[in-house]
Formats: sequence, C-alpha cells, structure tokens
Amino acid sequence: MTFIQKLTDQRFAQSAARFMRSVCWLLIGLLALCTLLSFMGRQTFFLHTKDGSFENAICAEEDHAPQSRGITVGTDDDIHVWADGSGRIGPAVRIGLSLMYAVHTIPAMLAFWFLSCVFSNISEGRIFTDRNAACLLYYGLLQIFAAVFVPFFRLLLCPVVSLISGNQMSVSTGQNMLGTLIPGIAFLVAAYIIHYGVNLQDEVDHTL
Repeated sequence: MTFIQKLTDQRFAQSAARFMRSVCWLLIGLLALCTLLSFMGRQTFFLHTKDGSFENAICAEEDHAPQSRGITVGTDDDIHVWADGSGRIGPAVRIGLSLMYAVHTIPAMLAFWFLSCVFSNISEGRIFTDRNAACLLYYGLLQIFAAVFVPFFRLLLCPVVSLISGNQMSVSTGQNMLGTLIPGIAFLVAAYIIHYGVNLQDEVDHTL
C-alpha cells in the first residue's frame, strides 16, 4: 500500500476526523476563554498617556509596565488608545476593545462548531450528505465575514468610541484579509462539490 493510499484509507480518515473533531471543540473552548478574558480587561493594546507610550498595556492594571501580569489576549491588529487628561481609560474604550475582540472570536467559534459537525459525520462514515455541504458552506461564509466585514466593523467602531468617550482610539486592521478570504472561498467550493455529489448519488439511486 502506497503512502497516498494509506492517507486515504477509510479507517485512517475516520480516526483523523475524530481527532480533528476534538481539536475543534478544544479551539472553541479556548476562544470562549479568550473572549471572557477580553471582557475582564485583559486584552492588550498600545496605550498613549502624558507619561509616555506603553506597548501591550491592558485595562486591568494600574502599572502599565509590570514585570508580570498573568494571562492576556490580543489580536493581530494594532490598536492604539489615547488616555484622557487624567491618564484614565473610559468604559466606552473598554467596551469597544471587547467588541473588537468578540466580533472575531464569536464567528470563529461558530465556524469551528460547523467544522466539528463535518468531522463528526465523516468519523461515522457519512460523507456525501446535505448536512456536510451546509456546514462547509456556513464555515466558508463565516470565514468570508471575518475577512471582509470584521475589519470594517473595527474601523467604524473606533470613531464611535472616540466620539462618546474622553479617549481617542484607532486601529490598523485587515492585514490578513487574503489569508482568511481565500480559504473561505475554498470551503464554498468544497460545499458545492459535496452538494453535487449528493445530487449525483440521488440520480444514480433513482435510475437504479
């Protein structure tokens, strides 16, 4: 048996699918924990104050240059916040930071849940099904949403936060847009292939 045949063997594929289903559940749990940490004020950003600028500052601290701060979360985007005259960060900024993080993690959790459903079906030998096609479609759409709409949401959120608070907020985003958009489109194509296979199987069954 060649290496390619081993990789495409049914037992190996089902075992790999069960493993990947567990990985998806683990990622969902980690993303939920990270979202909770963000709402607890442990999300990093670049803070500017009258005393200087601090990289990887968090809201849940008084000293912005600590030796050890515990667990923190962050994004690939460069988020800058300017403190007010008293050096404080208002609640609007805290909420804005959490929303910026949640708008990425919540769709990601949904996407991994749909993907776990596909791996669950494959582990049980159900491959060409409408449910798999739908889950792959939803996963692809969520990836496209994360690539296209999430950056625009973050860009629009910053002036709103700056307007209603005594702080200024800016973000540089969209750096990995193509890296997320292309896999999303690929999953849409995969969903079409599965859906086509289901219809083809139905035609064969009716012909027989």
